[in-house]
Order: sequence, then C-alpha cells, then structure tokens
Amino acid sequence: MTNDELIARAETVVNPVHVGDRLFGDVGSALVTDRGNVFVGVCIDTGSGTGFCAEHSAIAAMVTAGELRIASIVAVWKNEHGATIVLPPCGRCREFIRQVHPDNLDTNVVLQGGKVVKLRDLLPYHGWPS
Repeated sequence: MTNDELIARAETVVNPVHVGDRLFGDVGSALVTDRGNVFVGVCIDTGSGTGFCAEHSAIAAMVTAGELRIASIVAVWKNEHGATIVLPPCGRCREFIRQVHPDNLDTNVVLQGGKVVKLRDLLPYHGWPS
C-alpha cells in the first residue's frame, strides 16, 4: 500500500460530530500491519480526559484482530476548507505505538509533504535501564 493510499484510507473515516461541546471523529488514522492488513480509527475527545487519539483507535482495532506489528501509520485532519492535513503522532501516541510491540520502533510514520520517518527517529530516547 502506498502512502497516498494509506492517507486516503484515513480520510474515509474523518467525520466530525459535535456532542455538546465535544468533537468526535475529526481526526482519522490508518495503519497497515506487517501482514498487509489495514485498520482505521478516529479520535474521541472527552471532557474528562479519557478520550483517545485516532491512532489509538486504529491500533485497538489491529490488536482486536490479533496483530501487533505496524508497518506504516498516518493520521489526518481536514481544515475548514476541506484540505487534508497529515498530522504527526503526539507523544502519547508515539509511546503507545512503541509499547504495543518492540518492532514498532521501525514503523514508518507518514508525515505532511510525503515525508516518512521511522518511529525511532521521532522517539529517540525511548529506552529504560535494564
């Protein structure tokens, strides 16, 4: 799957919904596993801080299906003009991806402008003492 195809898959789940003062589904994520399967998810913003990012949602779907290794991942948001913006994973997401499986340090993270970096380059000081 190309990066553009992965971005397009993430775009398909972006569907912002307002519930009171909260906004759900305005960020979508898609990932492809080392087996070639694609999983998608959306963000859920809650007032109590118990919400989660779109990457978490996609990863949860992947884990539910019995997989743990992410080959590539992307998150997208659409601005007020409908243009797609590729978002880098936040720090919580970076750590979450790493903790799901040690091999995920080699996950390709798709960034804006067609740039792709390994998770290990976004999370360079990830190791804890043995």
